[in-house]
Amino acid sequence: MKRIRIKTVLSGVEPGTRVTVAGWVRTRRDSKGGFSFLEINDGSCLANLQVIAPAELDNYAGDVLKLHPGASVAVEGTLEASEGAGQAVEVRARAVRVLGFAPPVEYPLGKQKVGFDRLRELPHLRARTNSFGAVARVRHLLANATHRFFHERGFLYVHTPIITSSDCEGAGAMFQVTTLDPHTPPRRADGAVDYEQDFFGRRAALTVSGQLEGETYACAMGDIYTFGPTFRAENSNTRRHLAEFWMIEPEMAFADLDDDAELAEAFLRHLFQAVLRDGADDLRFFDRRVLPGVLARLERLADAPFGRVTYTEAVRLLETSGRAFEFAPCWGMDMQSEHERFLAEEVFKGPVVVTDYPAAIKAFYMRRNDDGRTVAAMDVLLPEVGEIIGGSQREERMEVLEATLRASGLNPDEYAAYLDLRRYGSVPHAGFGLGFERLVQFCTGMHNIRDVIPYPRAPRLCV
Repeated sequence: MKRIRIKTVLSGVEPGTRVTVAGWVRTRRDSKGGFSFLEINDGSCLANLQVIAPAELDNYAGDVLKLHPGASVAVEGTLEASEGAGQAVEVRARAVRVLGFAPPVEYPLGKQKVGFDRLRELPHLRARTNSFGAVARVRHLLANATHRFFHERGFLYVHTPIITSSDCEGAGAMFQVTTLDPHTPPRRADGAVDYEQDFFGRRAALTVSGQLEGETYACAMGDIYTFGPTFRAENSNTRRHLAEFWMIEPEMAFADLDDDAELAEAFLRHLFQAVLRDGADDLRFFDRRVLPGVLARLERLADAPFGRVTYTEAVRLLETSGRAFEFAPCWGMDMQSEHERFLAEEVFKGPVVVTDYPAAIKAFYMRRNDDGRTVAAMDVLLPEVGEIIGGSQREERMEVLEATLRASGLNPDEYAAYLDLRRYGSVPHAGFGLGFERLVQFCTGMHNIRDVIPYPRAPRLCV
């Protein structure tokens, strides 16, 4: 079927052109004048295309009058200037071929409004709604803009493994991967599970980050980035957490924390500008129907300057603000969302990069600063959301890294390859991570992060 997408039809195809379009019926209205109006959508854009199906069609009574929301059709006809409001053109059908009927009562996405909670129970159908179709298109735009940004700057796209034997974050919240019988696993003499008999001969899990593997390529290729699925087995059943999500993680050799922050700023500006330029119709929909003001928020941030502040100074600003926070600010704390938002919204009134966090609350791989108590880490904070990016300069000194691993309760032998990067031609290097779903959530204004990924995975949710 040589069809033309509805987005293309509505973007300037001249009236009088013969076209073939296909899609799913949103509505059907019948006129006393002997014809029907079909509103169809093919997912290429937010707008529907109106089709006029005259009674003279051979299958008008047999097929067209039996069409209900959810049915799929292919239409051959002529594009005409529309006399009605809402769109400039419509198709006068010469033939309507029904590809699949839908029952008039059973289809769960009829004319009635369906809530997001109910739609989460219908992940196989919810992409047909305006909200989730728009989310899918914005998600695609942001993914495409990500690849374009790094490609244009000479970064190499690296596919890091999904199955791993190391815990990058050192938190232990990992999904195990095994072929052992969960009911009667083989055991060693001390009663522990004998993972030497497992598929990989050792304990394996789904990755929480591609960073460690990404660093190995950065320390050979220069600048690289990963963009893939990651997994956290945290029992966090909130609107901001997923068990499976996608991460964007660039790594740069011969780079320090300032280089890292500059890349993060440029990346966010690029993403906001790209979605404003290429996703305007969908953003206007989110602004009208989901979160009023989300479009203006993106427009403000697309060219906004980024503030800079150290963690120590940020805590001082919080302590002297006179604000009664739920969690009292103090040096050494892991800043909460209320602290991050206060800094971005009321102190800097825009995006801000916070640097040099206490070593005790950050990961083992972050470079220790000369003061002995902080690390070269950074978080990028945005108004109305708080942290959107977290990164650091990586520890390139082998003896310091070994000591930190031991102090963190990790076995240096399990990080032998990571230490080899420091043993053989070590260089300063830095990188960051951006949770892709949180980015999509920020750009669309969707309240729940489970609504910006096609098939959400969360505690007790795997459909």
